[in-house]
Amino acid sequence: MYKGLGDLKTVRLNEEKTAVVILDQTRLPEEEVYISLFTAEEIRDAIYKLKVRGAPAIGITAAYGIYICSKQIVASSFDVFFCEFSRIKDYLASSRPTAVNLTAALNRMEQVVLNHRDVSIDLLIHLLYKESVNIREEDAVACRKIGENCLSLLRPGMGLLTHCNAGHLAVSEYGTALSPIYMGEERGYGFKVFADETRPLLQGARLTAYELQKAGVDVTLICDNMASVVMQKGWIQAVVVGCDRIAANGDVANKIGTSGVAILARHYGIPFYVLGPTSTIDLDCPTGDKIVIEERDSKEVTDMWYCSKMAPKEVKVYNPAFDVTPHELISAIITEKGIVYPPFTELSK
Repeated sequence: MYKGLGDLKTVRLNEEKTAVVILDQTRLPEEEVYISLFTAEEIRDAIYKLKVRGAPAIGITAAYGIYICSKQIVASSFDVFFCEFSRIKDYLASSRPTAVNLTAALNRMEQVVLNHRDVSIDLLIHLLYKESVNIREEDAVACRKIGENCLSLLRPGMGLLTHCNAGHLAVSEYGTALSPIYMGEERGYGFKVFADETRPLLQGARLTAYELQKAGVDVTLICDNMASVVMQKGWIQAVVVGCDRIAANGDVANKIGTSGVAILARHYGIPFYVLGPTSTIDLDCPTGDKIVIEERDSKEVTDMWYCSKMAPKEVKVYNPAFDVTPHELISAIITEKGIVYPPFTELSK
């Protein structure tokens, strides 16, 4: 029975507006622990270590975070304030280079500062607060619209496969790829969802399976290399995934393993849908070849989930966090503004 997500919150400000409060996703699914982030160091660490993750949620955290940090700047002039603001902005931006929402949110906050050089520092900080709230609220509206748009392509009772976590935990509410699932369940669609575990960080096993089960959605967890089997059996009628960056030609960067799922979907004739807000579209990036792919610590592969080291000592490890799915494998890109089909020329409009 569908129960909804209740009071599960991903990112918010505390009542005093002195800290960013996040649900520590590294502690899920064993326990729901909320932590307060007061400094630039704590905020950057939370983003880098995936305590908060998902492109839209990272952007919201960064916007709230630079507002909180701006309140701590001691400055008697705009120039002094802006110098320190810029340092903090660059520091936070260095935490996750692939997700465009991070830099987009920080750039929006910077533009507020640049557009109000002649106001008092107190008013400037208030304007930063309003912009951070706008970023959060815009994401919430976008998620609902993305869900509605995708739902127009789905039918009750369908089997859906998703990779990584593009649900409520990755955004302000509902999610991107999981938004049509939640909205469909509210209307009694009865979807059957298969969630890839998503190695090596297991966002599918720890997060997607957790939040869907908590909401009462019919979800089955599978290992990444089982996707072909469930497709072959006819259990999957559509794939829905999120995205961290969309290039101008429609190539998409998403969690490592996404491109493999797209290849399988093409082989079995299953539509492969990418869902994300327009803020993830990077028109300055012509193709996926230009997307910077973050590489992470080898211990995420060899040590993280084991009581003792699982691989030979000092073995070489390649650990990219994302891969790029070529636009030729994508059936549609779904944003809050509508559905774009190949050849994706509408992305630039």
